[in-house]
Amino acid sequence: MPEISLQLVIDILKIVLIDLLLAGDNAVVIAMAVKTLPPKERRLGIFFGAAVAVVLRIGLTFFAAQLLDVPWLKLIGGLLIFWIAIKLLTDAAEEEAGVKHAHSLMSAIWFILVADITMSTDNIIAVAASSKGNMALLIFGLGLSIPFVVFTSSLLSTIMDRYPVVIWLGAAVLGHVGAELMISDPVVHAALHPSRGVEIGVQILGALLVVGVGKFLASRRAPAV
Repeated sequence: MPEISLQLVIDILKIVLIDLLLAGDNAVVIAMAVKTLPPKERRLGIFFGAAVAVVLRIGLTFFAAQLLDVPWLKLIGGLLIFWIAIKLLTDAAEEEAGVKHAHSLMSAIWFILVADITMSTDNIIAVAASSKGNMALLIFGLGLSIPFVVFTSSLLSTIMDRYPVVIWLGAAVLGHVGAELMISDPVVHAALHPSRGVEIGVQILGALLVVGVGKFLASRRAPAV
């Protein structure tokens, strides 16, 4: 066990804060992915989705920094996030319009798995940096994200049931994340050398693009009145 000290307490508090701040993206994906599931399967989806997120982070921890420098990886990941956000958004919108889908628990977990692989690297690096090589602190930080993500996902999915507009806000968040991944890809960054203002503009455009495409596709599939 590590020796209890003021620095250890500070490191723990930093990890807790990082988990609180960075659990949101994963919670949005999970909440949207389980939105159309029956209540029992929704609870299972939230739990397994959060567990998968943490297992992935533990597995990716040892080479997370190298992943950030792999050409094209973040660009492809951002495109995947776009696709997932639009798919989940259109499915949820069609359900609101009375169109039923044959969703399953496994398909929801698959969406969560793919999204988390592309979104976890920055979170892993932040927690790993705060743990300063202390494996106990690292495992604590990664494990702590389970209850954070579970609670936030449960809350978000309940809010989405009552206020469907939150689904669109969630899709916008994922569009923002996807655009952030793409603009920060090493190949894209080296080619364009975007300023901070351009990066922010691209992220806003990504959020608007996901919502716009999702709304267009949902209206195309809506049943005729």
